Amino acid sequence: MAAPELGTGPAVLAVDVGGTQLKAAVLDGAGRLGGVVRRPTPRSAEDPGDAIVVGVAALLDELQRPDQRIGAIGLTIPGVVDEAAGIGRWSANLGWRDFGFRDALAARTELPIAVAHDVRAAGTAEARLGAARGVADAAIVVVGTGIAAALRIDGHSYAGNGSAGELGHLVIDPSGPRCACGKHGCLETLAAAPAIVRTYQELGGELVSGAAEVLARAQGGDQRAVHAWSSATSALGAGLGALSALVAPELIVLGGGLAEAGDALLGPVRAALSDYCAGLNVPRLVRAELGHDAGTWGAAILARDALLTR
Repeated sequence: MAAPELGTGPAVLAVDVGGTQLKAAVLDGAGRLGGVVRRPTPRSAEDPGDAIVVGVAALLDELQRPDQRIGAIGLTIPGVVDEAAGIGRWSANLGWRDFGFRDALAARTELPIAVAHDVRAAGTAEARLGAARGVADAAIVVVGTGIAAALRIDGHSYAGNGSAGELGHLVIDPSGPRCACGKHGCLETLAAAPAIVRTYQELGGELVSGAAEVLARAQGGDQRAVHAWSSATSALGAGLGALSALVAPELIVLGGGLAEAGDALLGPVRAALSDYCAGLNVPRLVRAELGHDAGTWGAAILARDALLTR
């Protein structure tokens, strides 16, 4: 795939906030995304939201150039997000609650600010530039340390009350492991990367560095790893089947760290999805095209759109 371009327009700063790092890049006037800069995610027990704002402002100072004025900032954050108000309602991992990112960052930088949910922003990027181009009804599902979906209905992003797409907290097995949310058997506890490692080790497997190593062992014939991987892909197929029954997407795009497994993930998930969609139209299942940069592209699109629609 050729490097995507967004078209001519104002230069903007894109910042994607993750659990361990901030990823930032400047979208130039020609619509090309510059090299991604990574910095540790700022943490503060007293004011976690403001710590992010300070970190983003520092990135702006670092990436601003005299010959290219940055005109806006696009910020993507995890958790429950009120995108219209620019408020991070809640993040379990990073600790903020009801923090006004848009207003705080605008006050500090004196720039227009657009704030969005990280997975929905990645979904917008895949819809505009990646695997979901030209598809009106699609679900972009990110599978890594957690699981979440960006829903595209009639060509528009659907957020509901701010928590639409929390696919990882769909209960698949009520007798399954306890989730951080308090329920049992959520999809994340069965199919996310940490769940694959946990299942493998519960079966007596050795210590491994992550889900990729479990897959490698499965491909090498380790039957405990085979079981851990197949259990996860079956659960993911069940979750996607439930999603398909509710919103009937034409296309499901799989992204996130686990999607790096390629056909080793898509093949068995596609088979499980077909089983769980018996009697229904089965969505096409493809791998995301923008990879780890999807969230940064999403933030850039947000910022550019915020300027062009003022």
